[in-house]
Amino acid sequence: MPYVNIRITAGATTEQKAELIAGTTELLVRVLNKKPGSTFVVIDEVQTEDWGVGGISIAERDRKPAS
Repeated sequence: MPYVNIRITAGATTEQKAELIAGTTELLVRVLNKKPGSTFVVIDEVQTEDWGVGGISIAERDRKPAS
């Protein structure tokens, strides 16, 4: 019973999330011979002000002008 947790910044469409779920499930079926009916995929969306990289939030990074 595989459990996959995908974390992304908020903003993905319903269609994009569906594609992530289907593609992840297909990968586990193909590579590990897992059953789709017992494969769990959870998508956690994190607000960009709650996700940091390089010492600043993604929201702050996105507000800075490109150099």
